[in-house]
Amino acid sequence: MASNEATKKMDLGRNASRNTPPTPPVRPAQKRVGPFEFLQQVRDEGRKVTWPTRKETLVTTLMVFVMVVVASVFFTVVDQVLRYAVTLVLGIGA
Repeated sequence: MASNEATKKMDLGRNASRNTPPTPPVRPAQKRVGPFEFLQQVRDEGRKVTWPTRKETLVTTLMVFVMVVVASVFFTVVDQVLRYAVTLVLGIGA
C-alpha cells in the first residue's frame, strides 16, 4: 500500500505542473505620449508609406469602373435568363 501512496503523490506532482497554463511574458508598461508627439509619430509613419503614382491610381480606378460595368452586364443577363426560365416553369404572364 505504501508504494501506491508514493505513486499517487508523484502523479499529483506531475499533474500539477502539466495542468497549469504557461504564464505569458511580462511586457513593460508603454510610455504615454501627448497629442503633439502622437501627431509627429503619425507624420513620420506617413512618410514611410510608398504612395502610388498618379498613373497607378488612374489605371486602378479605371479597372474598378471596367469591372463594375462587366459585373453589371453579367448580373443583368443572368437575371433576365432566370426571369425567362421562371416564367416558362410557372406559366406566369403567358
